[in-house]
Amino acid sequence: MTNYHQKVFQLTRKIPRGKVCTYGIIANFLELGSARMVGWALNKSFSQGMSVPAHRVVNRKGELSGRNHFPSPDMMQKMLEAEGIEIKDNKVMDFESKVWYPEI
Repeated sequence: MTNYHQKVFQLTRKIPRGKVCTYGIIANFLELGSARMVGWALNKSFSQGMSVPAHRVVNRKGELSGRNHFPSPDMMQKMLEAEGIEIKDNKVMDFESKVWYPEI
């Protein structure tokens, strides 16, 4: 695993229950490249077990764009709903109030 992956995993672990972050916010905060690279790193997070809450990372529109990379396509939605986040049509409802920003 690369240092890049470790940084993405560490930051993703800080996203609080009931909040989401975006691939772009993570990429910008870490100054490590593109949002797509964050997605690729999180795709590898399953080798870390459930210690990386990759289900809390969505695209810039609040869409569950990574859902097809989970063991089942509805797993991401179910995990978010279990944390009190409402999902409709694969999108976080009231997205702006659910976004978590890392502290500088």
